[in-house]
Amino acid sequence: MAHATTASAHATSNPKNTLGRPAAFGIQLFFFIYSILCLIPLVLLVMVSFSEEASIVRGGYKFWPDHFSLAAYRFLGNDIGQIVHSYGISIIVTVVGTALSMLIIALYAYPISRSHFKPGSWFTFFAFFTMLFSGGLVPWYLVYVQFLDLKDTLWALIMPQLMSAFWVLVMRTFFQTTIPGQVLESAKIDGAGELRIFWQIVLPLSLPVLATVALFQTLAYWNDWFLSLVFITGDHNISVQYLMYKMMANIQYLSTNPTAANAIAAAGGMVNFPSETVRMAMVIVGIGPIVLAYPFFQKYFIKGLTVGAVKG
Repeated sequence: MAHATTASAHATSNPKNTLGRPAAFGIQLFFFIYSILCLIPLVLLVMVSFSEEASIVRGGYKFWPDHFSLAAYRFLGNDIGQIVHSYGISIIVTVVGTALSMLIIALYAYPISRSHFKPGSWFTFFAFFTMLFSGGLVPWYLVYVQFLDLKDTLWALIMPQLMSAFWVLVMRTFFQTTIPGQVLESAKIDGAGELRIFWQIVLPLSLPVLATVALFQTLAYWNDWFLSLVFITGDHNISVQYLMYKMMANIQYLSTNPTAANAIAAAGGMVNFPSETVRMAMVIVGIGPIVLAYPFFQKYFIKGLTVGAVKG
């Protein structure tokens, strides 16, 4: 009887025995196939970017190019100075914007998560209200251009995305359900102020939700091209995503406008430039650094996504 009890307890404590080997193998096989299906478009994209333009026009996209070519990357290399500069702009905006966004969201979410902060329900409603209604594009533009005078500055690419009401509510829920209130009360009894409690206790215990917010804000800042389109008039402060957008629009215009192509040919410029392959090369150039961001947040990402789902 004792041996059976011990075996039963061992099986209960081992989560692998709960599903059984066939079920575990089926789940692993499913996610393996799903991962392969997610990688297939990326592999195709890379292969097409190294293909010859003529072979793409004749035979379409292929996982193995008929003729390897670096023409698309040589075409992008003609404007390498602007690409490197826009890369720097995107990196600065992403790093500064993500750091400030996490700080501002946390500073807003922490007070409204405390039960003794009586106006907290009103501030929660204000944040939620902005998720349902907005002032519109024109007032939004006028605030940043005429009132704050941020046109053609890097702050025009940072400030519009600093605050997110959705992440405020997510972080507020994390503070309420995960951080023990007894710990905060003990620190307060020991003489710690609210600011010290926030910096030395709340933030170190909130790494999962902070990593989740940081990941999504990083993606939002890096992939943004609209703010450069709206607020930046020259090429000095544009992001790499908007630069790719402009280059693609120019290529599409030249490929569908014989008059412009003839003018370029008369001036001695390139006429038979790649169009399909350069699209893929632009995607490779644009997604390169952001792919490396996920491993830094992976440790806390899943736990942060399930915030509030299970209460102990």
